[in-house]
Amino acid sequence: MRIEVNGTARDIAATTLADALAELGWAEARVATALNGEFVPSSARPSQALRDGDRLEVLAPMQGG
Repeated sequence: MRIEVNGTARDIAATTLADALAELGWAEARVATALNGEFVPSSARPSQALRDGDRLEVLAPMQGG
């Protein structure tokens, strides 16, 4: 399916948010996620289904001031 990840169209095979993060290389990263503008807690990622055309935002914490 094709979803938008941080503003870029990506073709993925994953069907859940957790699997998509793994497929995109963020499996072990500490990140925040939003799907179609709604925050998705890490505990809900394995059961959060993805659909073609979804918009996923993945945010990593930044250090510094």
